[in-house]
Parts: sequence; structure tokens; C-alpha cells
Amino acid sequence: LYIIHSIAWTLLPVALGILTLLPHSLLGTPAEEEHVGSSALLQRAKRSWVWNQFFVLEEYTGLEPLYIGKLHSDMDKGDGSIKYILTGEGAGTTFTIDDSTGDIHAIQRLDREVKAQYILRAQARNRLTDRPLEPESEFIVKIQDINDNEPRFLDGPYQATVPEMSKIGTSVIQLTATDADDPTYGNSARVVYSILEGQPYFSVDAKTGVVRVSLADMDRETRENYTVVIQAKDMGGQLGGLAGTTTVNITLSDINDNPPMFDQRLYQMSIPESAPVGSVVGRIWAKDRDIGVNAEMKYSIIDGDGRDTFDISTDPTNLFGIITVKKPLNFEIKPSYTLKVEGANTHLDPAFRHRGPFKDVTIVHVSIEDVDEPPLFDSPAYYVELPEDAEIGTMVKTVSARDPDAANNTVRYSIDRSSDPDKYFYIEITSGSLMTVRSLDREEVGWHNITILAMEMNNPTQIASVSVAVRVLDVNDNPPSLMHYLEAYVCENAKAGQLIQTVTAVDPDEPLGGQHFYYSLAPEAVNNPNFTLKDNQDNTAWILTRRGGWSQQDQTVFYLPIFISDSEQPVQSSTSTLTIRVCSCDQEGNVMSCNAEAYSLPASLSRGALIAILACIFVLLVMILLMLSLRTHRKKPYLCDEEENVHENIVRYDDEGGGEEDTEAFDIAAMWNPREAHHHPGKMRQDMLPEIESLSRYVPQACVMGGGSGDSNVHGYVLAKLLEADMDPCAPPYDSLQTYAYEGEGSVAESLSSLQSGTSNTDHEYDYLNDWGPRFKKLAEMYGVLETNSPPLW
Repeated sequence: LYIIHSIAWTLLPVALGILTLLPHSLLGTPAEEEHVGSSALLQRAKRSWVWNQFFVLEEYTGLEPLYIGKLHSDMDKGDGSIKYILTGEGAGTTFTIDDSTGDIHAIQRLDREVKAQYILRAQARNRLTDRPLEPESEFIVKIQDINDNEPRFLDGPYQATVPEMSKIGTSVIQLTATDADDPTYGNSARVVYSILEGQPYFSVDAKTGVVRVSLADMDRETRENYTVVIQAKDMGGQLGGLAGTTTVNITLSDINDNPPMFDQRLYQMSIPESAPVGSVVGRIWAKDRDIGVNAEMKYSIIDGDGRDTFDISTDPTNLFGIITVKKPLNFEIKPSYTLKVEGANTHLDPAFRHRGPFKDVTIVHVSIEDVDEPPLFDSPAYYVELPEDAEIGTMVKTVSARDPDAANNTVRYSIDRSSDPDKYFYIEITSGSLMTVRSLDREEVGWHNITILAMEMNNPTQIASVSVAVRVLDVNDNPPSLMHYLEAYVCENAKAGQLIQTVTAVDPDEPLGGQHFYYSLAPEAVNNPNFTLKDNQDNTAWILTRRGGWSQQDQTVFYLPIFISDSEQPVQSSTSTLTIRVCSCDQEGNVMSCNAEAYSLPASLSRGALIAILACIFVLLVMILLMLSLRTHRKKPYLCDEEENVHENIVRYDDEGGGEEDTEAFDIAAMWNPREAHHHPGKMRQDMLPEIESLSRYVPQACVMGGGSGDSNVHGYVLAKLLEADMDPCAPPYDSLQTYAYEGEGSVAESLSSLQSGTSNTDHEYDYLNDWGPRFKKLAEMYGVLETNSPPLW
């Protein structure tokens, strides 16, 4: 199989020379007949291939497919019985073959930068039987490079920094351009650098691409930013080469090459004299053309009469100097100060020390403003000691305050009452003398912290205060007394000389040498045959028995007066009585019972038992309260019978009565004799019976057995009804009610209805009730018109 390249005819001499140098394994020879009778293991089939690699130029732009070469087998007789097959990379898509002639064409545009070579396989087969006529072999199609890619700066645009005042040749940045063409073929990828913009400040090395400073002493304060355009051109920079450009933004970084300078030679400042320590007076600034750390300053006061009164520090930005008050100011003492302030750079560059000095000096004049100040005490605080037996009116202390201003106004004194609510002290308004107005008692109040106010007379708003601490000194003015134990017990089996109690005294006084008490029996108990006292000389005393044979039947309680005195002057003494009870005890001396159970209980009952007793008492009280509450709620209701009509004495009629002359509407005899009210049913109206029978039947007969007159009967009836209501807990609290819808004619009193009484606003006169007879005498009495000479009805 032969491969015939399209340019092989022109390169045939070169190709032949190369073929002679190639290894034998890469060259094929025409097929030979196998030797008959040779061993199969020693035979080697010789391919009928003539094989070569070949090149194809990239970026073919013709309209027709690019002819690459031709495959041909020596077995091809030209009769079309041979079919050529092409497989491998790009076969059928990038490369095609004419299966009859073996011509190979490229049907797509080839780009070496995308793929530099293709590996293909070729084979000759019988067209009819599709049997391989030759073994399959590989061949390589290499794409030959042309200069079709310009150099590119992949990371542009670039940012670079170089210190100002740099020397010529100082490296700034190195640039590298990349060319996609084949660097091994021709000059397509050989790049040369040049500068298009940025002269005369910077230059670029043509081979390495290093950008360097080309102008000395470039000053950042004059110009800080520069733009440099760099070009990279292939083909070694020759005519026809492709070029690419990029931009480099170069910034000059700052160095400390400029000294600071104050914008003023003299600063004028002022501050009121009342300004507290630490107050800001003002600020100054030594300007520096440099930036960042190169402009940071440190300020100091190097001279002046205010070095001890004022201080200066640097603000958080390290640029400004802040002048503050170091000591209190006083216009009357010194009205102005002068300061000499120096400002210096904190970061110096040794290479530029010759440009110094990197510091500057200015003068600051501070004026103190006069302020109306409050009075000033001659001491910030006062301390006084005063005995507690000091008499009323004793002078404690004299305080003094003055007006510090030039006006020197008069000062008046007073006590802040919140500091002396009980008013123990008084201060003289003009002299400032502090005096007592109440007796002092150390045991009650040991210290008095008083606040004295001083006020300018001409300006009451100017007030100053000072604290006066008064310590009340102790005086022996309290007698000692027994502490805690005023009762003791002695067992019936106690013997003579037995200790029954140790007593201790207390004294509210606090002498400097400490307390020391003396104990003895009172004069009236010195010859006491039952008990004696022993002073232990350690502020305690023992109570001892003088005899034995104690018995509750003989005497249950003994009273022992004890005399106690202290050792301070004036000596204070007192007599305390110790109550001693006779108790029965066990063998170990524990109390079993005493005459006074209140005393014996604590000795025999534990805490748990006492708690249990108290709990039982509490539960019992709760039960009693609960029973009382239930008893209150279980009272009988307003009516005993829920079905009983509350209008028990109301008799309802469907027709209107005829007044007093109508004797058939109601049995009036019930009002005269209730006992016979229910024995004469014939007098009741037959057309309608009352819904509720009269209560008169329930009235006890003894209650209505009065006189025979009508008034007596009515009187007895009412009294009976009243007694019945008082005795019956179910009775409603109202009287009997008789209603009539119509007032009959013929009555002496005429109509008694109150339906029309609201129409008149005039006061009613009830004198006519006396003319109605004895039946209305009670009504006349109720309205106060009863004649005074008439005897009472009840």
C-alpha cells in the first residue's frame, strides 16, 4: 500500500533521504511469496505498504476539500475490486477517503491550536467478499502551524506600585504574553515587548517584559498615578507579526520625604476656669504632605509656663494634638498661660533624613475665662468628736467658706436637713458655728454625718457643700443588767453547794478598757439561807444552793435579787431579780415537771412535738371556722315552703268591691274575732273563693282573748300577728295587705287611693283624719295630727 502526498513530488528528494534514515520497523516492503516448506514459526508476513508521516497546513480557507494524500495497494489492478477503508481520529467527520481511488481529503477547517495531529488507520478489502487484503496499519496526519494567533496578556490589566523617589532602573512589574502558535516552528511564537504609552517615566525590557523606572525622583505629592501601555508582538517584532497590548496602572507609594509644618505660628485658645480636669482646651495640627504612617505625629509641650497645668496628646488618627486641662484652673490666681508645642513624625526613613528635621514648633496661648464660682470651704471635710453627755447648745465646730471670686460676696450657712432629719444640730447662719440642739446618745446614734451648705448671698444659685462627721464618744451612763436568763430552776434532789445557774451581765456602754462587772447579792438577800452567789471575776457569776431538801410542796418559787455594778466612772449599778423555780428532775438532772408548766414544757418537749401540737391547734381552729360557716349558710330560707305563696294574705277578686258598705266581699268579722272567722262560711261570697285562706286561723286563741270592744279586738289581733311573726322564723317580714281596685261610695273618708296623689305638688294637710272617727285614730297618730289630750292607743 502506497501513500502519495500531494506535495510529495516536490519534496521527493527530501523524503527519500528521510526514509533512508528511518528504522526498518517503520518502513514496509512489497509483499513476497512465502517460502514453501518453511516453518510457520519462522515465517513473517511482509506487508505491501509504503508508509510515511505527512503534514497538512492549518487554517485552509479554500472552497474545495483539502487534498491530503492517496492510498494505493500493489494489489489494486484498477478494476474497482479493491475498497479502501479509513478509520481512527476524525475519520468520516474531519477526513474522508474515496474507497475506489484511495484519495484522502479534509472536509473541515483544521486548527493546530485545537488539535495538533490525528492518528488514522487504513486497510484495503475485497469489495465483493469484504475480506481484508492487507493488514490494517496506522499513519499520522500532523497539522503544520501558521502564524494565526497574536500574543495575549492573560492577567491584564495590571496594577503595580513603586515607591516614590525610586532610582532609574527600579523594577516595577514583569509582564508575560502568551502566544498559542507553535514555538518550535518558525518565529510565530517569538514575542518582543515594547512600550506604547508611559514614557519617559517607565520602560520595558524587550525580551523579559520587565517594566522599570526610567525617570528619577518622581514625587508622589506631585503626581501619584501613571498609566503605561505595553505591546507584545510575535515574529520577533518583524513586519507582519501579530501584536497584543495591555495596560499597567502604576501608583507611587508614599515615603516620609516631607517634614511636618504647623499652619499657624501662634494659636489663641480660651477655657472657663470652672472646666474640670481632663476638659479639652483645643486641638492643633502639624500638616504633613505625606500620608499614612508617614504623616503620623507625636506632640509634646517643650516649654512655657503652662507645662504643669496643661497636657497634650495625639488623637486616635495620630494626626491632631489635643490640649487638655491637667490641673484645676483659677482665674483669680493666673488668667493666662503660654505653651510651646512641638510636633514630630513618628516614622522616619533613614534614606531621607537629610531632608529633615521632620518636626515643627508652634506657640499656644491659653486664656482663662472668669466664672462665678460657688463658695469654697477651707477644708474638703471636717471630723469632730463629741461626748454624748454634751449639753444642749455646745459648739461642735466652726466651718468657714469664702467666695473665691474677686467680688468676694458674703456667704450664708445652713444644714442639709436630709443629712440631719432628727435635727440634732443647728448652724449659725453668718458665723458657721455648728451647735447641738438635742441631747446626744451614743447607744442610739453613734455617728452623725452632716452636710453643711454655703450659699452666696448675692447669687443663691452658687451653693457649695461640705461633710462634717461627728463621732459621739461614749460616757458611762448605762447600768449593767442580767443578760437573757431571768429564770432558773432547782431540782428537788439538789444538794448544798450545787450550781444551778451562771449569770452574765450586759452594758450598752463601750469603755476603752473593756467591760468589767461586779456581782453580789442585794443587801436584803445577803443572809438568804437558800442561795448564794459567787463572782468569778470574768464578768460571770454562779448561783449556788446553800442547802438541800427542796420540795414543791413547801415552796415552788424563790426570788433572788442580784446587785450588778460596772468599773467605769461614774459607777453605774442595777439590781435584777432572778426567779428560781423548784422542779422535779430525773437522776440526770433533767426537768420533769415544775409548778409552772410554761417553764417545764420547753425542757421536756422537742421541737418536733411542739410543731405537731401547733399543727393540731391550727387544724382545730380551721374546723371550728368551717363549722361556723356551714351553720351560717344552713339557716332556713326566706320561706319554709317553696310552694307557699309569698302573698299569703293577699285576697284577689275579679270584681270591684263596694267599699266599706260592701259586707259580702270579705268577712270583716275576722278583724273583730279571728277565732270565729272560719266558722261562718255563709258570709263568704259564693261566686268566688279566696285563693289563700287568711292566716287568722293560725293565731293562738289565747292571743285574741282580749276585751269585748272592737278596738280591743283589733288591738289583740295585731298583737297576735306580731307575736306570731316574731316567733315564726319562716314568716315573711311584711304585714298583711288588703288591696281594692276601686273605692266604694258612702265612705266617710272617701277615696284612700294614692294613684292621684302624685299630681299635686302641695303639702298635704292631714288634720281631717281626726274627723274620721276612732277607726282612723292610729293613722292620724302616724301622721302627727293626733290631739295631744287623747290617750295613747297602745
